[in-house]
Amino acid sequence: MIGTGFVSRRSSLSAGLFERSTRVVPGGVNSPVRAWSAVGGEPVFVGRGQGARIFDEDGRGYLDYVCAWGPLILGHAPRPVVEAVVRAVPEGTGFGAPTAKELELAELVCERIAGIEQLRLVNSGTEATMSAIRLSRGYTGRNKVLKFDGCYHGHVDALLARAGSGVASFSLPDSAGVPESFTGQTLIADFNDVASVRNLVRENHQDLAAVIVEPVCGNMGVIPPEPGFLEALRELTREYGIVLIFDEVITGFRVARGGAQERYGVTPDLTCLGKILGGGLPVGAFGGRREIMSCLAPAGPVYQAGTLSGNPVTVTAGLATLKELAAPEVYRELEEKGRRLEEGLQGVLDQGIRGTVNRVGSMLTLFLGPDRVGAPADARTSDRDRFARFFHGMLARGIYLPPSPFEALFVSLAHGEDDIAATVAAFADWAEEDSRR
Repeated sequence: MIGTGFVSRRSSLSAGLFERSTRVVPGGVNSPVRAWSAVGGEPVFVGRGQGARIFDEDGRGYLDYVCAWGPLILGHAPRPVVEAVVRAVPEGTGFGAPTAKELELAELVCERIAGIEQLRLVNSGTEATMSAIRLSRGYTGRNKVLKFDGCYHGHVDALLARAGSGVASFSLPDSAGVPESFTGQTLIADFNDVASVRNLVRENHQDLAAVIVEPVCGNMGVIPPEPGFLEALRELTREYGIVLIFDEVITGFRVARGGAQERYGVTPDLTCLGKILGGGLPVGAFGGRREIMSCLAPAGPVYQAGTLSGNPVTVTAGLATLKELAAPEVYRELEEKGRRLEEGLQGVLDQGIRGTVNRVGSMLTLFLGPDRVGAPADARTSDRDRFARFFHGMLARGIYLPPSPFEALFVSLAHGEDDIAATVAAFADWAEEDSRR
């Protein structure tokens, strides 16, 4: 086994750090899922990462399948990215002025992603989706937006309705502080249900600016699009002059060189990016058809700005990462590693555990409970108590997984065959132990 056994968090450095953190940081964390609310216990505080592993402040190592929630497709501290950043920092950490490097990154993205003719860099995925929605409204002169139950697009007020595992009421906000009037312009359809989309589009098309979707649902675990679903969205939006937005913050450069739109052969009007684009540093971007993007200031009337947008250090890390992902064999390797992990985990389930594994490329989710997950409603039937035991059992065996049953595991190029085999063995060992409960 990789791990050295479970050590009580209350006797660890992580426990002390978490206690200190709760005094100065709300909930002790700077993003909610890090608090482990879905699985219980106190979070590990990470000291460093290298390759496929992270090491906590007590020095314990774990095979990492969170990978910073997706950006670290090369693994932790990959040499080409680290060396590029070290060279860039002495040249300046920010200018608030155009640089050749941000132009180079924009050109590279436009070359790789078919749906992007022009690109605007921002600082997060949330900022990208927020800006894409505003741009769609400015371009069409309409107000409403259609999103999907279970799809998360950042903490944008208008999109915090049925975002993942939030409240189930139609168009009610998932967060305090979001007026109902903000989400009142948001329509909710069912992922993988073309009929639900068609009905809403036909009833609201005169004031419907955009349809935004994760082409692969990620915030309710990995849920692939059914054959024909994305194609139907493209056909409907084109018919009624509605902007189709793909939120590829997770899938961009992850499931294919040109993102999910390349993998599934459907080209949206706008695309939102993040995560891998920054090589592990904070970044976001949105881009698309030149006709739409030209509505952005200073070329057009839709205002969007950002002091740190196109930060030279972030752009350098992004360029170094994308250059490492240039060759087709990279994605064949990621596909093969994802397949091996999927088959290994499913093989353990087949020994008598109810559950299923969903995978697209190098992102996957193990659902405990349901036999099939084709929509967020299926994911919500997962056995959350058993998942919490699974999470802590795997952690004790040296495997660090997302602390929620509704998130994706990410495989990186740094994960080796032995790592995947050890992960499957750890799951089998836990399953045998859990069966004796």
